[in-house]
Amino acid sequence: MRIPARYAPILFSALLSAIMVCVVSAFVLMTTQGLHPGLVAQWLGSCARTWPIAFPTVAIVAPVVRRIVGRLTV
Repeated sequence: MRIPARYAPILFSALLSAIMVCVVSAFVLMTTQGLHPGLVAQWLGSCARTWPIAFPTVAIVAPVVRRIVGRLTV
């Protein structure tokens, strides 16, 4: 399955935010609560609640960060 290039910024935002939400929520849950029987269900719930906030944030912030990096690099 190939996605048209015009959707690349949306796909980038979706994938980056999903990966970050999964990694960070797992880290926070394991450091604060340790491994326990309900961890996976709690982690999935945390991801589901957090991703709708992370996705639009990345979609809005990523172009700004790219411009800043473009100005700061040679």
